[in-house]
Amino acid sequence: MPPKEIPTLPGAEIELPRDVAGLYDLAYNLWWTWSAPAHLLFSAIDPARWIRSRNPVELLLGTERHLWDPLVQSESFMSGYHAVMGAFDRYRNGLDATWFHRAHPGFSAGPVAYLSTEFGWHESLGIYSGGLGILSGDHCKSASDLGIPFVGVGLMYRRGYFRQTIDADGDQQHFYPDYDVRKLPLLPVAGPGSKPLRVPVELPGRTVEVQVWKATVGRVPVLLLDSDVRENDPADRPITSILYVHGREMRLCQEMILGVGGFRALKALAIEPSAWHLNEGHSALVALERIQAAMARDGAGLDTAIGTTRRNGVFTTHTPVPAGNETFDADLVRGYLEAWAAGGPSPAPLLELGREKPGEGPFNMTVLALKTSGRANGVSKLHGQVAERMWKHLGGEREPIGSITNGVHLPTWIGPEMGELLRRRLGRDFEDDLLDAGFPDAVAAIPDDEIWAAHVAQKSRLVGIARERVREQLARHGRSPESLRRVSSLLDPDALTLGFARRFATYKRADLLFRDLSRLTSILSGAGRPVQILFAGKAHPADLPGQAMLRRIFEAAMSPELWGKVVLLENYDMRIARCLVQGVDVWVNTPRRPLEASGTSGMKAAMNGALHLSVLDGWWAEGYEPSLGWAIGAPHDYADAEAQDRDDVESVYRILGGEVVPLYYARGEGGYAPEWVAWMKRSIARLAPRFSSARMVRDYALSAYLPAMKAVDGSVDEARLWAP
Repeated sequence: MPPKEIPTLPGAEIELPRDVAGLYDLAYNLWWTWSAPAHLLFSAIDPARWIRSRNPVELLLGTERHLWDPLVQSESFMSGYHAVMGAFDRYRNGLDATWFHRAHPGFSAGPVAYLSTEFGWHESLGIYSGGLGILSGDHCKSASDLGIPFVGVGLMYRRGYFRQTIDADGDQQHFYPDYDVRKLPLLPVAGPGSKPLRVPVELPGRTVEVQVWKATVGRVPVLLLDSDVRENDPADRPITSILYVHGREMRLCQEMILGVGGFRALKALAIEPSAWHLNEGHSALVALERIQAAMARDGAGLDTAIGTTRRNGVFTTHTPVPAGNETFDADLVRGYLEAWAAGGPSPAPLLELGREKPGEGPFNMTVLALKTSGRANGVSKLHGQVAERMWKHLGGEREPIGSITNGVHLPTWIGPEMGELLRRRLGRDFEDDLLDAGFPDAVAAIPDDEIWAAHVAQKSRLVGIARERVREQLARHGRSPESLRRVSSLLDPDALTLGFARRFATYKRADLLFRDLSRLTSILSGAGRPVQILFAGKAHPADLPGQAMLRRIFEAAMSPELWGKVVLLENYDMRIARCLVQGVDVWVNTPRRPLEASGTSGMKAAMNGALHLSVLDGWWAEGYEPSLGWAIGAPHDYADAEAQDRDDVESVYRILGGEVVPLYYARGEGGYAPEWVAWMKRSIARLAPRFSSARMVRDYALSAYLPAMKAVDGSVDEARLWAP
């Protein structure tokens, strides 16, 4: 059955000519974020204003009535409008043709409830910080594409995650935007009396009212919870203001609102999920609401209610790094549980659900999620093994932690030129056929020169945007006009271009390439074979070692020896990420194995034809083949981190200078290296299907969602869900 329709109140007062009235619905459905024609349509309305905001609601709000006249009289604009709206309508009305509904035409159970602390659908809605949020966003998009009954739950951060600038000394500066929610592609959910829906969350000494907003992601609704309500105490209104706030008690308040408020928002809308998916431990407090509901509904004791909750609970853990498995002081949590459970279950045994050892230690959100979920998985095969070793000591009735390898949403991340080439050669709906047996052969048959031309176009765009970013940065630093003119020749579109972009956590070793500057300089400056590297990434405001690492790379990039060969781009966001993964020749990843649970940026680059150069960790440990990219170092863990660094840096220099550079510059008459292009085509053909979010979400449906649903609803026939 389709997800329950969630009533909403009107959004922004946008005046549109009748001829283009459909733009209102389009602007409020994030389907446009993965439709290249929709982007072009919005850009055609006002190119300059679109570039500034990339937000269709804000764009339409600011478009005055007289500006529409030439547009509705333009044959090309109206042709584009009707084409986009036709595709949008076919998508919205095509639920019966989707993968899930072909297999389950009579499905009548409730949806999957997917709780995540961040969602990254597009840079214009900055309620994400990095990989976890982008993964959540791609998960929603593929659930929509596949027609899976699905509803997301998250938080509405009025100030989002920080935007980054780097000052003239290389120090990261942080500032937070202040979103005007009226200009975002969100609608207030309607409650009783056609007023905005609010749900209460009890915190010590008071009750916080939480407003519910709705984001629509294709066919998938996502509820976003917001504490910035006028009736709340001024001290409580900022609870959901900033993503990953540093203060521990404020962080606990956020997770109370996500878990407790998320459950209550679904209940208020009469949505009864048949499976609950906790994406990382931040949302684990929803289990306590579910336990309490089971006790009230069934008259069950605590142990029975915990068992009921576990039966259809699914938990995904995303990191083996201790800091990523969030803990809180037990006394702090006790106070919050006492406020929440007033008149209900005793908080003492619930507190024990979050402890690794009875009666001692902090309250661990990962432990709570594992003890209250019947199915748990890591996000790559290697990570699943690491996670099971980490948490095996919990014992009890817990099933072993398995693995479902992450994937990425191809329509979001494929570049416009590469995407158009694949649609022209493989069919307009080739994204739906990635898992067909004939896909690799179809990619291999594409002429080499066409693959290379699409790649060069995307690479040229990357170079242009990088120059713009660097020029803006240097102007802010007060550099001379002559220095700014030099930026026009920064980066060579013809040179071998490496990309490295991710969160600047120390275990990701962004500075590994700089351990021997003379050797790196020699590789980058080879006669007739230049190499250049683009870096991007943020360090958490509280992560001083990560910020120091970023400063070292900035200083190297500004040095006379490496100027123009190493470029550090500011304010890494989804737009910069798209440009990088679509335009680089090689994607570099240097985590300290086995701390990279999965990583997804390399998957995005691979589907655009980039080759991968990475430590055998995360997804690359299972994706690596000698003809698809290169493996840094040895495929085993080290007890000595310094020894691992020495081995890995030696390996990366040897591979870059001895294998990558010669292969790229073995050029033929066409101006490119035929063998390099052959590797590019194999990368697309073999890696795009295996590491797409369509495959990932199907795996969740087959191995987690349907079994969880069947555990509580005997009418669910998981055997009918055929694998493609």
